Amino acid sequence: MKSLVVKRSIVVAGHKTSVSLEDAFWRGLKEIAQGQHVTLSTMVGEIDNGRRQGNLSSAIRLFVLDNIRTRVAAGFPRNSVAVDMTAQTHAPSHG
Repeated sequence: MKSLVVKRSIVVAGHKTSVSLEDAFWRGLKEIAQGQHVTLSTMVGEIDNGRRQGNLSSAIRLFVLDNIRTRVAAGFPRNSVAVDMTAQTHAPSHG
């Protein structure tokens, strides 16, 4: 199955921006935000503030991937969203 990249608009820190993400990453981001009881805008703002390089879309993909890896390493079920967002946004970047 082919995953299409879709451009989505979102307001971050009062400014409208757009991100291009595959549906799976967008759904994952929404699930993480719901699990953290924050809005998508708040979560994307935290990701944006924590990124060191690259574009926002890439930073979001890495955030979602890191969240999944952390849950797997902690032994949480795949559909669990119990990982602290701040631990993900401030983790050191890898290569």
